Amino acid sequence: MTMTMITTRSRTVAAAALLALLLPLPLAAAGTAAAAAAGTGTAAGTAAGPPPPPAAERSRPAVELPRPTGPYAVGRDDLHLVDRSRTDPWAGSGPRELMVTMRYPARRDTGTPARYLTREEARLLLADRGLEQAVPVETLTRTASASRSGARPLAGRHPLVVLSPGFTVHRATLTALAEDLASRGYVVAAVDHAYESVGTAFPGGRVLTCLACDKAQETGMRAVSDNRARDVSFLLDRLTGPRPAWRHAGLVDPGRIAMAGHSIGGASAIAAMATDPRIRAGVNMDGGNATPVLDGGLGGRPFMLLGAEQRGPGGNASWDRDWPQLDGWKRWITFDGSGHFTFSDFPAIGEQLGLNDPENPLPGARSVELTRRYVGAFLDRHLLGETRPVLDGPSADAPEVRFHSP
Repeated sequence: MTMTMITTRSRTVAAAALLALLLPLPLAAAGTAAAAAAGTGTAAGTAAGPPPPPAAERSRPAVELPRPTGPYAVGRDDLHLVDRSRTDPWAGSGPRELMVTMRYPARRDTGTPARYLTREEARLLLADRGLEQAVPVETLTRTASASRSGARPLAGRHPLVVLSPGFTVHRATLTALAEDLASRGYVVAAVDHAYESVGTAFPGGRVLTCLACDKAQETGMRAVSDNRARDVSFLLDRLTGPRPAWRHAGLVDPGRIAMAGHSIGGASAIAAMATDPRIRAGVNMDGGNATPVLDGGLGGRPFMLLGAEQRGPGGNASWDRDWPQLDGWKRWITFDGSGHFTFSDFPAIGEQLGLNDPENPLPGARSVELTRRYVGAFLDRHLLGETRPVLDGPSADAPEVRFHSP
């Protein structure tokens, strides 16, 4: 990720694109008009807002994420973790805090449906775009998923996968991948790193916004990935240490841990593996490597670069630089027709709302399917020791997938 991606103008464009993916077409059009008015200095606020949707429309989910493919139900718990040994690098005061969504294989018909985003997180997103009077919060909060809060866990010890989201976006954007992994027997910890999203709810009614968005222009993106590496090590301490923070910590097998992430979250997997030997394998989904792989490599541990169509050799200088330094089992894979957010929930959400991206034509459902297939196969191979031929090269049933060996 380059520094130009975190300028004020870029954040405005990115927020508009994100909103378009999440909102139905009439509301997206309203947002576009408001943004255009803001850019030209015209008074958009005098126009009448769209009429409220019928009651039946308000009562159903705006969208539903693809169902997980594994045999187990998906349980969910949310954790608030506080690292009092560190001062928050973005706030400059107070301890470092994390919000973590734990997903785990669970027994069916237990627990209650979990919300995709909290009302406050959705409200903040809408307010940031000036649409709080036009768009019901429920448009975002009612996105349906398979997670069940408080579901009874499946007995046994399970490998742990840490997921870190892209810069400015919420951990919920990796829900489709997290749920699928949990349904197949993994424990998954999706992390929100304080002050690195446009809005994340914390206990006490607090919603922390993106202080890092401005400060990273001064520090550079390596400060983000290096800080996330420290966050992940702290998380592992609290999940596998002598006094764990999670009530179901006994589910975690501390000898089988991997990390994957999207964008800067994927780049942070390299930073975390460089400093924490507990992480046995890593996946970077389309993130520029802000923290380079050291000359000594990753100690022979496996790593996969999973990228958008333009991330092949020559498409990103940091991937070209670091590929020779990866000294263990490795793969470099791209998907034809894909874009930066292909590996998140956004394409699946946008597809259901008729908001397909002509520049990245890979369908939303297929984006989720391929991401789950290749990330899942990588983890099965390196945490479970299972053979996964899909990782050996091109498959007839996946013509969009390219393997690179520069």
